[in-house]
Amino acid sequence: MASRSTTGEGLLLRASGLACARGERRLFAGVSFELGGGALLQVRGDNGSGKTSLLRMVCGLLAPAEGTVTWNGRDIRDLAEGYRARLAYVGHLNALKDELDPAENLRFAARVSGLPAAPADIDAALRALGLADARLPCRLLSQGEKRRAALARLRLSGSRPLWVLDEPFSALDAPGVALARSLVESHVEGGGAVLFTTHQDAGFAVRDVPTIQF
Repeated sequence: MASRSTTGEGLLLRASGLACARGERRLFAGVSFELGGGALLQVRGDNGSGKTSLLRMVCGLLAPAEGTVTWNGRDIRDLAEGYRARLAYVGHLNALKDELDPAENLRFAARVSGLPAAPADIDAALRALGLADARLPCRLLSQGEKRRAALARLRLSGSRPLWVLDEPFSALDAPGVALARSLVESHVEGGGAVLFTTHQDAGFAVRDVPTIQF
C-alpha cells in the first residue's frame, strides 16, 4: 500500500513500510507514502481499520510495529521535540477542558504546544472559526462549536509546515466545513502539507487529492 503526494517544493515527510498491531490482530502493514510541501494526502477506511493509529505514528505518538517515518531524511524518533515543533495535530477528540471557554482553551493549548498566543492572535483565531462571541464554558457548547474551538488551534499554527488532522470536519455544519476547508487550503497554498482523514467530501479546490485506502 503506497501513495505519493509531492510537489516541486522538496520532500518533507516519508513513511516506509509501516505496520500496526493491536494485541494479536494486525490492523495494517506495508503502508508507505511521501508527502511534500503544498500537498494534501487523505486517509480513507472503515472504522477500526487503523486510520487514527497511522496518524498517531506520523506524529510520533505511537511506535509502529514495523517501518519508519522520516522528516527531511531523518527518523522522527531521533528528531523528537524538534520534529513535533514542526507539526500541528488535531485528533478526532477535541481535547478541550469543559470548564474553560474557547479562548481559555485556546490559550492553554497554545502554551502547551509552544504556539504564539497574544490576545489579538486568540481573538483572530476564534473569529476566523465563527466563535468571536462564544464565551460560555465548552461543556455548554454544541458539538459543532466544540469542533470549531479545537480547529481554531490551526489558525495559530500557520508556521508549522505539517498539519495532521483526524476527521477535522466531524460535527460541523456546512458553514463550519467551509471555514475548516478554507484553513486547510490556505495552509497548502502557502507551501504547507496536510495529512487528514475524513468520511465526507470536503470539496477541496484541489481537483485530485491522493488517497491512502485501508
